[in-house]
Amino acid sequence: MPRPKFEPGRSLVALDQPKTLIAVVELSLSTWLVGGIVPGIDRDPLKKLATPDAEALLRLLHRWRDEAVKVGKTITRIVVGYEAGRDGFWLARWLRARGVEAYVIHPTSIAVSREHRRAKTDRLDIGLLKRSLLGWLRGEEKHCSMVAIPTLEEEDAKRPHREREQLVGKRTGIINRVKAICIRHGIRGFKPNLRKARDRLATLRTPEGSEIPPNTLAELQRELEHLCFIKEQITQIEQARLEQLEQAPQDGLHATMLDLSRIRGLGIETADMLSSEVFTRDYSDQRAIARYVGLTGSPDESGSRRREKGLAKAGNARVRRGMIQLAWRFLRHQKDSGLVQWFEARVATGKKRKTMIVALARKLLIALWRFVTLGEVPDGVILAEIG
Repeated sequence: MPRPKFEPGRSLVALDQPKTLIAVVELSLSTWLVGGIVPGIDRDPLKKLATPDAEALLRLLHRWRDEAVKVGKTITRIVVGYEAGRDGFWLARWLRARGVEAYVIHPTSIAVSREHRRAKTDRLDIGLLKRSLLGWLRGEEKHCSMVAIPTLEEEDAKRPHREREQLVGKRTGIINRVKAICIRHGIRGFKPNLRKARDRLATLRTPEGSEIPPNTLAELQRELEHLCFIKEQITQIEQARLEQLEQAPQDGLHATMLDLSRIRGLGIETADMLSSEVFTRDYSDQRAIARYVGLTGSPDESGSRRREKGLAKAGNARVRRGMIQLAWRFLRHQKDSGLVQWFEARVATGKKRKTMIVALARKLLIALWRFVTLGEVPDGVILAEIG
């Protein structure tokens, strides 16, 4: 939903504030605390919902609207805001479907007191949220920032690669634990990731020539069984994704995934991550996409002091990690591309490779964005032939 553009000196009256009911919700695991600004009502209404219930929230908003109507106010707009968190975006979509303007506030964009010890209660948080939402509705962009609310389909498209990422992390953890257990008994060279690793357990011997103790052997067997189960789940996710691509190659994000996967060195997993996490959003320019991923700098300037504190790291950490990994692969698979030649030229002048790889990741992300949106192939990049 569009919001009014900020104009200096613009008042809340110009925004039809007397006709707007504003509410903010503090979401928690067991209760919801709702605070409102109701035209014509002197008090600041505050209501705690004993159980998280969207229908009860909507009834409360309608009740406040009826109270405003009784005192002669006409309510033409209901606005609700809450912080992004565990509850996600379902509530915002649910409210919007029922004619309520719903916004999700980015938690870290709200300025808080920098005192060492400060009062922190739900009641105080509600007041802070109301002030931030009011300022944002007024058009003051720096009061807070809003999170883009994805559709249910866009949220669902992120699940396969995110689940796979978690499973890969668990797989790595199990492998490291098995190796640590073996090394604790002086056994080196055992590779838990092999298919016949469980069969080899019975043949392992300690440096003293004895078998692995029974409790330790049982632990290793359970760990390897868990590892086998996780590997099967990863295979299922990958196979299901390939089947969906084959059945509907031009449906939804599949076309973007296939276009990205044509670039040598960029596999289907990275293409899935980029298409669902990055290229579903609209960006004003190339700086905006770099900010979203957190690949921009964080300068620190005060008086004559000028220094750079490194990456802002305020964006999507998952995409940031993936882009830096892709940049390293790009050096190996796209040696003749303009981006790699730019990188090598800077390194040859004495720049650090670890510093320049971040700059390459940023340039590569922008180049991929232009490739997806405008069809511009990056200079010198090798594409796989279709068919």
